[in-house]
Amino acid sequence: MYVLEMRGIGKRFPGVHALDNAQLLLEPGSVHALMGENGAGKSTLMKCLFGIYHKEEGEIILDGRPVEFEGPRQALDHGVSMVHQELNQVLERSILDNIWLGRFPSRAGTVDDRKMLADTKAIFERLKIDIAPQKKIGNLSVSERQMVEIAKAVSCNAKIIVLDEPTSSLTETEVDHLFTIIRRLKAEGVSVIYISHKMEEILAIADTVTVMRDGKWIGTEKSEKLTKDKIISMMVGRELSRLYPPKTNKPSDRIVLEVENLTALYQPSIKGVSLKLREGEILGIAGLMGSRRTELVESIFGLRKIKSGRISVLGKPLERPYPRKAIHAGLGLLTEERRATGIFPLLNVQFNAMIANINAYAKLGVMRYKLAAKDTKWVIDALSVKTPSQKAAISNLSGGNQQKVILGRWLLTAPKVLLLDEPTRGIDVGAKYEIYQLMIDLAAKGNSVIFISSEMPELLGVADRILVMSNGRVGGIVSAASTSQEEILELAAKYL
Repeated sequence: MYVLEMRGIGKRFPGVHALDNAQLLLEPGSVHALMGENGAGKSTLMKCLFGIYHKEEGEIILDGRPVEFEGPRQALDHGVSMVHQELNQVLERSILDNIWLGRFPSRAGTVDDRKMLADTKAIFERLKIDIAPQKKIGNLSVSERQMVEIAKAVSCNAKIIVLDEPTSSLTETEVDHLFTIIRRLKAEGVSVIYISHKMEEILAIADTVTVMRDGKWIGTEKSEKLTKDKIISMMVGRELSRLYPPKTNKPSDRIVLEVENLTALYQPSIKGVSLKLREGEILGIAGLMGSRRTELVESIFGLRKIKSGRISVLGKPLERPYPRKAIHAGLGLLTEERRATGIFPLLNVQFNAMIANINAYAKLGVMRYKLAAKDTKWVIDALSVKTPSQKAAISNLSGGNQQKVILGRWLLTAPKVLLLDEPTRGIDVGAKYEIYQLMIDLAAKGNSVIFISSEMPELLGVADRILVMSNGRVGGIVSAASTSQEEILELAAKYL
């Protein structure tokens, strides 16, 4: 007996057959993992379930009855809730408002604030979430916002909860907390559909795994019968012999970026950070959540004001940096929050690819659209972007393909130093390999890369050296070839 059956699901977008005879069979009180490369159709399938998209073929059966929800509210009313990879929250409102938006408890025709607070505290206590419910959502970390969304799903008394890449912004401790929540929900009879690219997590938390590729169902297996290699083979359709490309870059002694005693203006932030980046080098940045890794790269790029310190690029001082000046100096920054600060969601792939280099496409006030189209084609071909055309809205692409477009945007500016903040977050193993290869190829050509990652194996596998941040300070800088995860964790805790 299944609590949910999705059989023969089909869905098309202009130029794309997003779902082709897809299926998922969910048992009650189980954790069912949904895996596949970016663009495989995982999120699209779940959006068809949740009423965001309307399927064109197939059937959805919930508790033995055919259903087709007209929208998310109807899905919630039937006990189906979804926590999206890209968080959709009202940042200027409180946690309370975000959890109960559209269904505020009322008394005598007014919002019952006392009940809303009491119910929220009860849910937080049940899930062991230690956040004040009155806090403004915009003041929370990404991981805290993720926990609020999970609490919101639980508040709907959902019997099915879809978690789309729930750990992409979480530390190991927070992942353990999430797994405790999932196991508690499972024990209460709630079924969880868990979308993730992290195979260690899948094998640890899932009872059953379904793999999709190119919108099609590839197979469903019990997790105890699967290995990482088997999952990868099902996902990409071939054996992937290694997770990281061979390193062909050879850093020189030439310093392309120097940061001396950098302290940001607004606190809490970075304090007295110094580093030297060599030509052809890949420098990883590690650290625990709250270590100010993002603040460091944003300060170098000029998104945050500098209180003191010095930045120089190729020996030339970068005084009072701001983004346009940083770009002219040869820097590029891929931000952590793709949806909030990366893409222009209502505009097309071509615009998103060319925007950082827009001056190259204007001549006497007239746009050179042929050149823009040529360069966008290069981005699509070079980075294997799956899109029906350059004119397709970037919001219609999968998260991984959006990420590739933004990477291509910065490559078109020919940066000497590329700053990447969590470049592989929420991306499948095949696309990760492509991005690793891109970073190594750039460094091999004499460019330099700084990249932040929460995944230590990734830092050890790709970086030449690793700078470890600890509470806004440099805990240490180590060689990736000779360090260990234990040493990195020790340095990350140095100033706590």
